[in-house]
Amino acid sequence: MNPKKIGFIGLGHIGGSVAKTIHRIYPDIPLIAYDTCAKTLAAAMEDGVITEACDGVTDAFADCDYIYLCAPVLDNNEYVQKLSDLLHANMLLTDVGSVKNKIHENIHLFPDLEKHFIGGHPMCGTEHTGYENSTPYMLENAYYVLTPTPTVSHSKVIEFELFIKSIGAIPLILDYKKHDFSVGSISHLPTVIACTLVNLVKGLDDESETLRTIAAGGFKDITRVASSDPCMWENICVANKDQILELIDDFIDKFQETKETIAHGDQAEIRNFFSSAKEYRDSFNINRGALRPIYRLFLDLIDEAGGIATIATILATNSISIKNIGIIHNREFQQGVLQVEFYDHQSYDKAVTLLKRHHYTVYEK
Repeated sequence: MNPKKIGFIGLGHIGGSVAKTIHRIYPDIPLIAYDTCAKTLAAAMEDGVITEACDGVTDAFADCDYIYLCAPVLDNNEYVQKLSDLLHANMLLTDVGSVKNKIHENIHLFPDLEKHFIGGHPMCGTEHTGYENSTPYMLENAYYVLTPTPTVSHSKVIEFELFIKSIGAIPLILDYKKHDFSVGSISHLPTVIACTLVNLVKGLDDESETLRTIAAGGFKDITRVASSDPCMWENICVANKDQILELIDDFIDKFQETKETIAHGDQAEIRNFFSSAKEYRDSFNINRGALRPIYRLFLDLIDEAGGIATIATILATNSISIKNIGIIHNREFQQGVLQVEFYDHQSYDKAVTLLKRHHYTVYEK
Protein backbone atom coordinates (compact mmCIF):
# COMPACT_ATOMS: atom_id res chain seq x y z
CA MET A 1 0.00 0.00 0.00
CA ASN A 2 1.39 3.40 -0.97
CA PRO A 3 1.94 6.08 1.68
CA LYS A 4 -0.78 8.68 2.16
CA LYS A 5 1.62 11.47 3.18
CA ILE A 6 5.39 11.87 2.91
CA GLY A 7 7.72 14.28 4.68
CA PHE A 8 11.18 15.53 3.69
CA ILE A 9 13.78 17.00 6.03
CA GLY A 10 16.19 18.60 3.61
CA LEU A 11 15.34 19.26 -0.02
CA GLY A 12 18.63 19.56 -1.87
CA HIS A 13 19.99 17.78 -4.93
CA ILE A 14 19.01 14.25 -3.91
CA GLY A 15 16.09 15.05 -1.61
CA GLY A 16 14.63 17.35 -4.25
CA SER A 17 15.03 14.68 -6.92
CA VAL A 18 13.29 12.05 -4.78
CA ALA A 19 10.46 14.49 -4.04
CA LYS A 20 10.10 15.49 -7.69
CA THR A 21 10.08 11.84 -8.75
CA ILE A 22 7.41 10.89 -6.23
CA HIS A 23 5.33 13.91 -7.23
CA ARG A 24 5.64 12.98 -10.91
CA ILE A 25 4.50 9.39 -10.34
CA TYR A 26 2.12 9.96 -7.42
CA PRO A 27 0.82 13.53 -7.83
CA ASP A 28 -1.99 12.93 -5.31
CA ILE A 29 0.34 12.08 -2.40
CA PRO A 30 0.83 15.23 -0.26
CA LEU A 31 4.52 16.03 0.27
CA ILE A 32 5.67 18.34 3.05
CA ALA A 33 9.20 19.56 3.68
CA TYR A 34 11.52 21.44 5.98
CA ASP A 35 14.80 22.92 4.75
CA THR A 36 17.12 25.45 6.34
CA CYS A 37 17.00 27.43 3.08
CA ALA A 38 13.76 29.39 2.73
CA LYS A 39 14.38 29.94 -1.00
CA THR A 40 14.48 26.18 -1.55
CA LEU A 41 11.11 25.71 0.13
CA ALA A 42 9.65 28.62 -1.82
CA ALA A 43 10.89 27.11 -5.10
CA ALA A 44 9.45 23.69 -4.24
CA MET A 45 6.11 25.29 -3.39
CA GLU A 46 6.13 27.28 -6.62
CA ASP A 47 6.92 24.11 -8.58
CA GLY A 48 3.98 22.39 -6.92
CA VAL A 49 6.27 19.61 -5.67
CA ILE A 50 5.38 20.09 -2.00
CA THR A 51 2.04 21.02 -0.50
CA GLU A 52 3.40 22.51 2.73
CA ALA A 53 6.65 24.24 3.71
CA CYS A 54 7.47 23.75 7.39
CA ASP A 55 9.58 26.00 9.60
CA GLY A 56 11.07 23.06 11.50
CA VAL A 57 10.52 19.41 12.41
CA THR A 58 7.08 20.12 13.79
CA ASP A 59 3.88 18.19 14.46
CA ALA A 60 3.11 18.58 10.75
CA PHE A 61 5.30 15.49 10.26
CA ALA A 62 3.41 13.43 12.86
CA ASP A 63 0.93 11.92 10.41
CA CYS A 64 3.46 11.15 7.65
CA ASP A 65 3.72 7.50 6.61
CA TYR A 66 7.25 8.02 5.22
CA ILE A 67 9.82 10.57 6.37
CA TYR A 68 12.98 11.11 4.33
CA LEU A 69 16.06 12.48 6.08
CA CYS A 70 17.85 14.35 3.27
CA ALA A 71 20.01 16.80 5.19
CA PRO A 72 23.83 16.49 5.18
CA VAL A 73 25.01 13.19 6.69
CA LEU A 74 26.13 14.62 10.03
CA ASP A 75 23.09 16.89 10.35
CA ASN A 76 20.64 14.01 9.94
CA ASN A 77 21.60 12.66 13.35
CA GLU A 78 20.36 15.86 14.98
CA TYR A 79 16.82 15.21 13.76
CA VAL A 80 16.54 11.64 15.07
CA GLN A 81 15.68 12.72 18.63
CA LYS A 82 12.93 15.04 17.40
CA LEU A 83 11.46 12.35 15.15
CA SER A 84 11.38 9.79 17.96
CA ASP A 85 8.77 12.00 19.63
CA LEU A 86 6.57 11.96 16.50
CA LEU A 87 6.62 8.21 15.96
CA HIS A 88 3.43 6.30 15.14
CA ALA A 89 2.83 2.62 14.39
CA ASN A 90 2.82 2.89 10.58
CA MET A 91 5.63 5.41 10.15
CA LEU A 92 8.71 4.49 8.12
CA LEU A 93 11.85 6.57 8.55
CA THR A 94 14.56 6.53 5.90
CA ASP A 95 17.47 8.64 4.71
CA VAL A 96 19.43 9.22 1.49
CA GLY A 97 22.94 9.57 2.92
CA SER A 98 25.97 8.02 1.25
CA VAL A 99 27.35 6.91 4.65
CA LYS A 100 25.27 4.65 6.85
CA ASN A 101 27.26 3.87 10.02
CA LYS A 102 26.54 7.09 11.94
CA ILE A 103 22.80 7.12 11.28
CA HIS A 104 22.45 3.43 12.15
CA GLU A 105 24.46 3.84 15.35
CA ASN A 106 22.32 6.82 16.32
CA ILE A 107 19.05 5.09 15.47
CA HIS A 108 20.15 2.13 17.61
CA LEU A 109 19.95 4.39 20.67
CA PHE A 110 16.19 4.64 20.14
CA PRO A 111 14.80 1.06 20.09
CA ASP A 112 11.24 2.16 19.27
CA LEU A 113 12.48 4.19 16.30
CA GLU A 114 14.87 1.47 15.17
CA LYS A 115 11.91 -0.78 14.39
CA HIS A 116 10.81 1.77 11.79
CA PHE A 117 14.11 2.65 10.10
CA ILE A 118 15.36 1.54 6.69
CA GLY A 119 18.47 3.37 5.57
CA GLY A 120 18.56 4.39 1.93
CA HIS A 121 21.15 5.55 -0.59
CA PRO A 122 20.08 6.37 -4.17
CA MET A 123 23.17 5.67 -6.30
CA CYS A 124 22.68 8.68 -8.54
CA GLY A 125 23.33 12.39 -8.66
CA THR A 126 25.99 14.62 -10.12
CA GLU A 127 28.72 16.92 -8.85
CA HIS A 128 26.13 19.74 -8.85
CA THR A 129 24.26 20.67 -5.68
CA GLY A 130 21.02 22.19 -4.49
CA TYR A 131 17.32 21.86 -5.24
CA GLU A 132 17.79 23.80 -8.47
CA ASN A 133 19.84 20.88 -9.85
CA SER A 134 17.37 18.18 -8.81
CA THR A 135 15.34 16.43 -11.50
CA PRO A 136 12.23 14.21 -11.59
CA TYR A 137 14.07 11.51 -13.58
CA MET A 138 17.34 11.19 -11.68
CA LEU A 139 16.29 7.92 -10.01
CA GLU A 140 15.35 6.22 -13.27
CA ASN A 141 17.08 2.81 -13.47
CA ALA A 142 19.54 3.76 -10.71
CA TYR A 143 20.52 1.38 -7.94
CA TYR A 144 18.88 2.38 -4.65
CA VAL A 145 20.61 0.69 -1.69
CA LEU A 146 18.41 -0.15 1.32
CA THR A 147 19.95 -0.91 4.72
CA PRO A 148 17.19 -2.16 7.06
CA THR A 149 17.81 -2.38 10.79
CA PRO A 150 17.71 -5.88 12.34
CA THR A 151 14.44 -5.08 14.10
CA VAL A 152 12.40 -3.59 11.27
CA SER A 153 9.70 -5.97 10.09
CA HIS A 154 10.14 -7.99 6.90
CA SER A 155 6.77 -6.74 5.65
CA LYS A 156 7.93 -3.14 6.06
CA VAL A 157 11.08 -3.87 4.05
CA ILE A 158 9.05 -5.50 1.27
CA GLU A 159 6.63 -2.57 1.24
CA PHE A 160 9.40 0.00 0.91
CA GLU A 161 11.24 -2.10 -1.66
CA LEU A 162 8.13 -2.17 -3.83
CA PHE A 163 7.69 1.57 -3.43
CA ILE A 164 11.29 2.20 -4.55
CA LYS A 165 10.66 0.02 -7.60
CA SER A 166 7.48 1.93 -8.36
CA ILE A 167 9.38 5.24 -8.60
CA GLY A 168 11.74 3.79 -11.21
CA ALA A 169 14.80 2.80 -9.15
CA ILE A 170 16.37 -0.63 -8.59
CA PRO A 171 16.42 -1.56 -4.87
CA LEU A 172 19.43 -3.43 -3.51
CA ILE A 173 19.43 -4.60 0.12
CA LEU A 174 22.76 -4.50 1.98
CA ASP A 175 24.04 -4.57 5.54
CA TYR A 176 24.99 -1.00 6.42
CA LYS A 177 28.63 -1.91 7.13
CA LYS A 178 28.87 -3.65 3.76
CA HIS A 179 27.36 -0.55 2.19
CA ASP A 180 29.97 1.77 3.70
CA PHE A 181 32.82 -0.47 2.58
CA SER A 182 31.36 -0.67 -0.93
CA VAL A 183 30.73 3.03 -1.48
CA GLY A 184 34.01 3.84 0.25
CA SER A 185 35.76 1.75 -2.40
CA ILE A 186 33.94 2.91 -5.52
CA SER A 187 32.91 6.46 -4.55
CA HIS A 188 34.64 7.97 -1.53
CA LEU A 189 38.21 6.84 -2.28
CA PRO A 190 37.99 7.81 -6.00
CA THR A 191 36.84 11.30 -5.04
CA VAL A 192 39.68 11.70 -2.56
CA ILE A 193 42.10 10.53 -5.27
CA ALA A 194 40.56 12.89 -7.86
CA CYS A 195 40.82 15.89 -5.54
CA THR A 196 44.39 14.97 -4.62
CA LEU A 197 45.31 14.76 -8.31
CA VAL A 198 43.69 18.12 -9.05
CA ASN A 199 45.55 19.76 -6.15
CA LEU A 200 48.79 18.17 -7.38
CA VAL A 201 48.34 19.54 -10.91
CA LYS A 202 47.35 22.92 -9.48
CA GLY A 203 50.65 23.02 -7.58
CA LEU A 204 52.63 21.96 -10.65
CA ASP A 205 51.05 24.50 -13.00
CA ASP A 206 52.96 27.57 -14.16
CA GLU A 207 52.01 31.25 -14.19
CA SER A 208 50.54 30.86 -17.69
CA GLU A 209 48.30 28.04 -16.41
CA THR A 210 49.54 25.75 -19.18
CA LEU A 211 48.31 22.57 -17.50
CA ARG A 212 44.80 23.92 -16.96
CA THR A 213 44.66 25.18 -20.55
CA ILE A 214 45.57 21.88 -22.19
CA ALA A 215 43.89 19.54 -19.68
CA ALA A 216 42.63 16.71 -21.88
CA GLY A 217 39.55 14.50 -21.81
CA GLY A 218 41.27 11.79 -19.78
CA PHE A 219 42.22 14.21 -17.00
CA LYS A 220 38.78 15.78 -17.00
CA ASP A 221 37.04 12.40 -16.91
CA ILE A 222 38.89 11.07 -13.88
CA THR A 223 38.69 14.37 -11.97
CA ARG A 224 35.07 15.32 -12.70
CA VAL A 225 34.00 14.45 -9.14
CA ALA A 226 36.49 16.99 -7.80
CA SER A 227 33.84 19.59 -8.67
CA SER A 228 31.46 18.12 -6.07
CA ASP A 229 30.21 20.03 -3.05
CA PRO A 230 33.09 20.44 -0.52
CA CYS A 231 30.64 20.58 2.40
CA MET A 232 29.15 17.24 1.41
CA TRP A 233 32.59 15.62 1.19
CA GLU A 234 33.61 17.12 4.50
CA ASN A 235 30.61 15.32 6.02
CA ILE A 236 31.42 12.06 4.22
CA CYS A 237 35.07 12.04 5.27
CA VAL A 238 34.13 12.64 8.90
CA ALA A 239 31.32 10.08 8.90
CA ASN A 240 33.23 7.35 7.04
CA LYS A 241 36.73 8.28 8.24
CA ASP A 242 37.93 4.83 9.35
CA GLN A 243 36.85 3.12 6.13
CA ILE A 244 38.35 5.84 3.94
CA LEU A 245 41.67 5.79 5.81
CA GLU A 246 41.89 2.01 5.47
CA LEU A 247 41.17 2.25 1.75
CA ILE A 248 43.77 5.02 1.31
CA ASP A 249 46.34 2.66 2.85
CA ASP A 250 45.26 -0.05 0.41
CA PHE A 251 45.57 2.39 -2.48
CA ILE A 252 49.03 3.53 -1.40
CA ASP A 253 50.17 -0.11 -1.31
CA LYS A 254 48.70 -0.75 -4.77
CA PHE A 255 50.15 2.50 -6.14
CA GLN A 256 53.57 1.49 -4.83
CA GLU A 257 53.18 -1.77 -6.78
CA THR A 258 52.37 0.26 -9.89
CA LYS A 259 55.44 2.43 -9.34
CA GLU A 260 57.62 -0.66 -9.05
CA THR A 261 56.07 -2.18 -12.20
CA ILE A 262 56.94 0.92 -14.22
CA ALA A 263 60.38 1.16 -12.60
CA HIS A 264 61.22 -2.42 -13.59
CA GLY A 265 60.68 -1.45 -17.23
CA ASP A 266 59.37 -4.90 -18.17
CA GLN A 267 57.11 -4.16 -21.13
CA ALA A 268 55.05 -7.33 -20.73
CA GLU A 269 54.49 -6.56 -17.06
CA ILE A 270 53.47 -2.99 -17.83
CA ARG A 271 51.12 -4.15 -20.60
CA ASN A 272 49.55 -6.69 -18.24
CA PHE A 273 48.95 -3.92 -15.68
CA PHE A 274 46.93 -1.87 -18.17
CA SER A 275 45.28 -4.94 -19.76
CA SER A 276 44.04 -6.18 -16.38
CA ALA A 277 42.50 -2.79 -15.61
CA LYS A 278 40.97 -2.51 -19.09
CA GLU A 279 39.46 -6.00 -18.94
CA TYR A 280 37.81 -5.36 -15.58
CA ARG A 281 36.61 -1.86 -16.54
CA ASP A 282 35.23 -3.11 -19.87
CA SER A 283 33.26 -5.78 -17.99
CA PHE A 284 31.06 -3.13 -16.38
CA ASN A 285 27.63 -3.68 -17.92
CA ILE A 286 25.88 -0.40 -18.63
CA ASN A 287 22.55 -2.22 -18.99
CA ARG A 288 22.46 -3.47 -15.39
CA GLY A 289 20.90 -0.27 -14.15
CA ALA A 290 23.52 1.76 -12.30
CA LEU A 291 25.28 3.03 -15.40
CA ARG A 292 23.15 4.41 -18.16
CA PRO A 293 24.00 4.13 -21.85
CA ILE A 294 25.34 7.29 -23.48
CA TYR A 295 24.12 8.01 -26.98
CA ARG A 296 26.87 10.24 -28.31
CA LEU A 297 28.56 10.86 -31.65
CA PHE A 298 31.44 13.00 -32.83
CA LEU A 299 31.90 14.64 -36.21
CA ASP A 300 34.30 16.85 -38.10
CA LEU A 301 33.28 20.46 -38.43
CA ILE A 302 34.81 23.28 -40.43
CA ASP A 303 35.59 26.35 -38.34
CA GLU A 304 33.10 28.75 -39.85
CA ALA A 305 30.26 30.92 -38.58
CA GLY A 306 26.96 29.08 -38.21
CA GLY A 307 28.47 25.59 -38.41
CA ILE A 308 26.94 24.35 -35.15
CA ALA A 309 23.66 26.13 -35.86
CA THR A 310 23.40 24.36 -39.22
CA ILE A 311 23.75 20.94 -37.60
CA ALA A 312 21.28 21.84 -34.84
CA THR A 313 18.78 23.00 -37.48
CA ILE A 314 19.16 19.80 -39.51
CA LEU A 315 18.43 17.70 -36.42
CA ALA A 316 15.61 19.92 -35.13
CA THR A 317 13.75 20.00 -38.45
CA ASN A 318 13.76 16.21 -38.34
CA SER A 319 12.33 16.16 -34.78
CA ILE A 320 15.55 14.96 -33.16
CA SER A 321 16.14 16.37 -29.69
CA ILE A 322 19.70 17.16 -28.65
CA LYS A 323 20.71 16.49 -25.04
CA ASN A 324 24.09 18.20 -25.30
CA ILE A 325 26.32 19.71 -27.99
CA GLY A 326 29.77 21.27 -27.85
CA ILE A 327 33.22 21.70 -29.33
CA ILE A 328 36.01 19.36 -28.16
CA HIS A 329 39.07 21.60 -27.86
CA ASN A 330 41.52 18.90 -26.81
CA ARG A 331 41.04 15.61 -28.66
CA GLU A 332 43.94 13.58 -27.31
CA PHE A 333 41.74 10.49 -27.09
CA GLN A 334 38.99 11.58 -29.40
CA GLN A 335 38.22 11.92 -33.11
CA GLY A 336 35.91 14.66 -34.25
CA VAL A 337 35.62 18.34 -33.41
CA LEU A 338 31.97 18.44 -32.39
CA GLN A 339 30.31 16.23 -29.78
CA VAL A 340 26.54 15.67 -29.94
CA GLU A 341 24.64 13.69 -27.31
CA PHE A 342 21.08 12.35 -27.57
CA TYR A 343 18.42 11.11 -25.16
CA ASP A 344 17.82 7.69 -26.70
CA HIS A 345 19.17 5.16 -29.18
CA GLN A 346 16.46 5.84 -31.75
CA SER A 347 17.40 9.53 -31.96
CA TYR A 348 21.09 8.61 -32.14
CA ASP A 349 20.58 6.17 -35.05
CA LYS A 350 18.40 8.64 -36.92
CA ALA A 351 20.97 11.43 -36.44
CA VAL A 352 23.87 9.30 -37.69
CA THR A 353 22.00 8.44 -40.89
CA LEU A 354 20.84 12.02 -41.42
CA LEU A 355 24.24 13.66 -40.86
CA LYS A 356 26.00 11.19 -43.15
CA ARG A 357 23.40 11.94 -45.80
CA HIS A 358 24.41 15.61 -45.47
CA HIS A 359 28.04 14.54 -46.07
CA TYR A 360 29.33 15.03 -42.52
CA THR A 361 32.09 12.70 -41.33
CA VAL A 362 30.62 10.98 -38.29
CA TYR A 363 32.54 9.00 -35.67
CA GLU A 364 30.17 6.65 -33.87
CA LYS A 365 30.80 5.69 -30.23
